[in-house]
Amino acid sequence: MLGDTGEGDASQYAVVPAMVQLGKGTSFAVIASDVIYPTGSGNDYGDKFFRPYQDYNAPIYAIPGNHDWYDGLGGFMRVFCDAPPLKPTPDRGLRGLLWRRPETIDEARLAEARALRGKPEQQATQPGPYWVIESDSLLIVGVDTGIRNVIDQAQTAWLRRVSLDPRPKILVTGKPIYTGNVYKPSPLEGGGTIDDIVRDPAHRYVAAIGGDVHNYQRYPVQVGDRVIQYVVSGGAGAFMHATHTIQRVDVADVHEDAFKCYPLRGDSLSFYSQLYARRLRMKWIYLTPSEAACIMSQHIKNEPVRTPEGPVVITRRMRWAARLLGAWPWPLRLPVDKVFHRFLSELSDWDTPPFFKQFLHVSVTPDELTLRCFAATGCLAQEFEPPLEDEVRISLAR
Repeated sequence: MLGDTGEGDASQYAVVPAMVQLGKGTSFAVIASDVIYPTGSGNDYGDKFFRPYQDYNAPIYAIPGNHDWYDGLGGFMRVFCDAPPLKPTPDRGLRGLLWRRPETIDEARLAEARALRGKPEQQATQPGPYWVIESDSLLIVGVDTGIRNVIDQAQTAWLRRVSLDPRPKILVTGKPIYTGNVYKPSPLEGGGTIDDIVRDPAHRYVAAIGGDVHNYQRYPVQVGDRVIQYVVSGGAGAFMHATHTIQRVDVADVHEDAFKCYPLRGDSLSFYSQLYARRLRMKWIYLTPSEAACIMSQHIKNEPVRTPEGPVVITRRMRWAARLLGAWPWPLRLPVDKVFHRFLSELSDWDTPPFFKQFLHVSVTPDELTLRCFAATGCLAQEFEPPLEDEVRISLAR
């Protein structure tokens, strides 16, 4: 399972070797959100979808993200649902003046791109931008949250209907329900939320996995007498969203020590400090991995996942560097960190390792579902033996 893939650059391609290696023997793959950046154009699928995954010898299904909707979902529907080309429709008013018009798809170019994944075992046509994949032990339910993160009435009725199936289920969504220690339950047109459906014990959802946010997070949420795993998995290609800005986790009564993320907060802080020390020519901003881990541990009040190398004394310089990068509170609770860091990730795409990318390997038996998060750094030694960053086993028994 991949999330937020299609930048078509080195950070996307760095995920491919491990994904293909660990994907041997898997039945299919799923892309959760934002298959193509920046505007979902059908002309970008060659280098951003067909070419990178040409050696994955199984079908690939997808749900669209907001970027795939920026061309009216025309490219997505042509590639995944074998839909005919969109007929141009005039946009009137302010939207017609400001909204980007979809590119006309070059049919010869698209046909050439399709040939890269032309083997019979790679073929898959899905019925629409939302779907359900059935197995004897599990349903995988994919929903299309569009641009506004609202499910319309037709899709809501469909989701309620398929959720009545008695088998256990995974929800795959373009927008995660928990992210950054914040609850974002995705409204339904007409009232209620997607999470209302997920939490209903009659529906037997065991996990909800969303893209859109470009890192990995996992929140085990106690719902009645069961635990639902809420996962963010959007690190399979696009620029990395920082994790060091995530405060001590307490949302939905999830304990900080039960929360998992990749990259680790300290690694995120250290890397961004190095990046901005170079860009701003301010060497004092740089925090070593050990310094950053200790800074985050003191702020979050948790035990570092990795033991820092040697004794670390936290200094005033280190605190000010962490403040500038959004990992330490400012005096008098000034919102300077939020102002500076709001677009820091978006302005910090890079094309040299390490990348802090990740993807999920999902396996299921009649009794158990296993989710494994693997890292993809772009380093040669880890291309075929990627580090396992997180693993959770979920019972499917009633």
